[in-house]
Amino acid sequence: MEDEKATLLIVEDDVDVAEMLSAYFQSQGYEVHAVHWGEDGLQAAHSTLPDLIILDIRLPDIDGFEVARRLREHRKTKDIPILFLTERRERSDRLLGLQLSAEDYITKPFDIQELRLRVRNALRRARQGSLTNPVTGLPEGSLVDEHLQAWLDDPTAALLVVSILNLDPFREAYGFVASDDLLRALGLMLQDLLRQMSRAEFFLGHLSPTDFVAIARLESRAAFIERAQRRLEQSFEYFYRDQDRQRGLFREHGLQARIREWQPQAGQPLRAPQQVREALTRLIQNSA
Repeated sequence: MEDEKATLLIVEDDVDVAEMLSAYFQSQGYEVHAVHWGEDGLQAAHSTLPDLIILDIRLPDIDGFEVARRLREHRKTKDIPILFLTERRERSDRLLGLQLSAEDYITKPFDIQELRLRVRNALRRARQGSLTNPVTGLPEGSLVDEHLQAWLDDPTAALLVVSILNLDPFREAYGFVASDDLLRALGLMLQDLLRQMSRAEFFLGHLSPTDFVAIARLESRAAFIERAQRRLEQSFEYFYRDQDRQRGLFREHGLQARIREWQPQAGQPLRAPQQVREALTRLIQNSA
């Protein structure tokens, strides 16, 4: 088994779903522990120290966000990858999960093969130190923090956030392979545009799977934002099926790009990359 019999902890209040997941991942060679309550999940995490936790949000006692928050606060469990598996589809919930450093956020109903690959990718990232995104190959985690620190030391370059909205309806219609292809294409497109318009070296990485961060010295920041917005929006059309465009399937919840420049407020100096991350996360949430 390629993940060396990794140990999974499943915290899921639906007994049928928990049993199905346990049986499936055991058949894939994983060691699996399953519990149905949040407090039991915390105890199991401390006693078994699993390699990854699959965590529901709606639990009978404390919700999954609180479970994740407590895990992140404890030295023994703060680095365990968490994958949220839930029926809650709101963007605000997804952002909160990612703010708690969740590796991924998958909504129900889910494709079991997609879940298996997401688990595999999360385990690989954890073992490689989460340096690059497994889909786009762009930096994430500590590599992003290094560049945020460099920006703090010399904040004369533009600091931009590029968010891809409504990816969930697209993924539900076309599958995770198509959504991964889309993200890879968008990453390449942004790199190409930054290369054309930047006066010096630039940086592009991930704040979350659907939120890119760019640091670049641009001749015109407004021109870059306008051009990038137009190019990304035009590219989305190529990823829809002709019949779906004709039916207006994505008229209300189509793919969108939102690009914003962030600057610190006067009198509120930031000294650490984590502070910048938190500020950028608030920017994303407030724009949702």
